[in-house]
Amino acid sequence: MSHIVELRSDTFTLPTTRMLEAAGRARLGDDVYGEDPTVADLEQLAAKLLGKPAACLMPSGTMANLTALLTHSPRGGKAIVGAESDIYVYEAGGASVFGGIVYEPVPAAADGILPLNVVAEACEVDADDPQFALPAVLSVETPHNRRGGIPLPLDYLAEAAALARRYGIAFHLDGARIFNAALALGVSAADIAAHADTVQFCLSKGLSAPIGSILAGDEVSIGTARRYRKMLGGGMRQAGLIAACGIVALTEMLDRLADDHAHAARLASGLASVDGLLLDPEPPHTNMVFFSVDTERTAHTTASLLAGADERGVRLAELGRDRIRAVTHSGVTADDVDRAVEVLKEVLAAAPRAAR
Repeated sequence: MSHIVELRSDTFTLPTTRMLEAAGRARLGDDVYGEDPTVADLEQLAAKLLGKPAACLMPSGTMANLTALLTHSPRGGKAIVGAESDIYVYEAGGASVFGGIVYEPVPAAADGILPLNVVAEACEVDADDPQFALPAVLSVETPHNRRGGIPLPLDYLAEAAALARRYGIAFHLDGARIFNAALALGVSAADIAAHADTVQFCLSKGLSAPIGSILAGDEVSIGTARRYRKMLGGGMRQAGLIAACGIVALTEMLDRLADDHAHAARLASGLASVDGLLLDPEPPHTNMVFFSVDTERTAHTTASLLAGADERGVRLAELGRDRIRAVTHSGVTADDVDRAVEVLKEVLAAAPRAAR
């Protein structure tokens, strides 16, 4: 097998040559002491791009989200999150384990929106009744991973923030792919982050850095988050090696996200013509394409389709039951997209292994 078309996730991106060169030249210090100049440069750049006073480099998006929830909620407090959000589904219940925080999951609409009337109900508890966990933070996700990679509208974010203020709770934004959302909406990342108390985004997804995420917010919140980062084992020493790659990601890799969106649209268009597949009803908004096996038109199952594609060098992943996600990124070309479509046609044209 000569060439793998990797569509499982944009976390499979590899650092660019410029990133590796920058890491080799980076000025270094001990970041736990706050003395790594390259980390400081990255954090200042990230804060500026998000329109926030301060930012902190984290080893991962999971830790960035966790430190945000720990920062905003006391033990026994409640984090209102989406039932399909990455924080709730994929981040191992860290806020409960480490912070004694209660998750209250709210069902998300097909576009990832948490209905604000339901969020309000989660906030309306009797503070004098000891049986209730008191709401402390509302977290929303944009673009929403398990809801098609759809970015939340700016007016919704403003309304959600206003609701959080009304109930005296913090508003956290899980913006792992916030620059994809900004591109899709035609706005800046700062416009999206404007109403949030804290926001996290990943350097290691579509921006192609090998490691790292950013948590941004006001100086007090970020100062508290730094303490939690240390507590969780996330304090890093000469982290300028990582930060140098992050600086390249933020200065050289933002504009090329448009290629990923174009490739996702190309992939969706190709898959729409493949007999035996069902695309999500909407075209992709960002760099994610979702589809499923039409079991009325083929004997294939999700598992047999994925296995057949993998044997032919195209890697896809199931995200949710019988739902397949394909993610375009810097390692995927237009030719790779076309190859993926042809491979899926080949697999569907052949009988599934279990039926042979």
